[in-house]
Amino acid sequence: MTIDPRFYAPLGATTLGKIAELTGAALHGDASVEIRGVSASATGRAGDLSFLDGDGKGEVSVSPDVSALIVNAANVRHVPEGVPYLLTNLPRHDHGVVAFSLFQPRHLVWNGDARISPDAKVHPDATLSPGAVIGPGATVGEGSVIGPNSVIGPGVQIGRKCRIGANASVFCALVGDNVTLLSGARIGEAGFGVMGGPSGMEDAPHFGRVILQDHVTIGANTCIDRGVFDDTIIGERTKFDNLCQVAHNVVFGRGVVMAAFGGISGSVTIGDGTRMGGRVGIADHVRIGDGVSLAAASGVFRDIDDGGIWGGTPAKPHRQYLREVAWLQKQANPKKTS
Repeated sequence: MTIDPRFYAPLGATTLGKIAELTGAALHGDASVEIRGVSASATGRAGDLSFLDGDGKGEVSVSPDVSALIVNAANVRHVPEGVPYLLTNLPRHDHGVVAFSLFQPRHLVWNGDARISPDAKVHPDATLSPGAVIGPGATVGEGSVIGPNSVIGPGVQIGRKCRIGANASVFCALVGDNVTLLSGARIGEAGFGVMGGPSGMEDAPHFGRVILQDHVTIGANTCIDRGVFDDTIIGERTKFDNLCQVAHNVVFGRGVVMAAFGGISGSVTIGDGTRMGGRVGIADHVRIGDGVSLAAASGVFRDIDDGGIWGGTPAKPHRQYLREVAWLQKQANPKKTS
């Protein structure tokens, strides 16, 4: 998707030739191709530079509209015919360098003494508690309450009748109506993305957003990371308990419930009406169907179809899990015989 200028200020277009000079990558193709944005390879648009990293053995998805790619040697074979590309040993790192040359995250350069930015729009019927901070370009809707010492970052949109608890922070996010964030919630921070750089491991840049749809509730001290280039989305009437973690690019459907200490890894998709007990963990890129129930402390490492109850680690159909537990108990505690 296109990077949202409400949260990331465009710094102007560049060319593949200039990118090659900036990164030291070897250019294959037209140096005059204009680059205006960055994206994941599957969602690239005209004017975007995307990247391919890794061993190149798996299937990859490359948008037919992307203007150029930055790749390592293992992924050259995945470059579509006619698409110019840059060859480097560190494609994800160099892609991040390009991203920061094209966009400036507004929350990183926000300054000034005003607690309520003159560029913010706060409805007259909204309530701002002592110490609340509203960034430039942010909007707070009718009847919403922003708790003490909470921070609403630049460009953030808060809908009507929302309740933001004390000491919460919201960055790079679009928040619907009747949304509740309990105290200490952290919305829109960068996720745990790590990549190799010239001097070792580095934090991967995140240029995505968080979307909280209507009637969502987020528990105290729960963290929801913004996407890398796409969105982290929490569907209508989804409810999270306290102390949960949702990583970048995760998509929750409508009416999902997650109890305390739930941990969702990056790029997971969870269907409508799913129920998760406490301490459920889901590995990255897993898809959970509609109406699934995950018992407390389940560890999910593979896709699950619609419906059904699952438990254990690795998670399996609940009756199978209970049979295995019963068998193990019998082996560990055999009955004494005379």
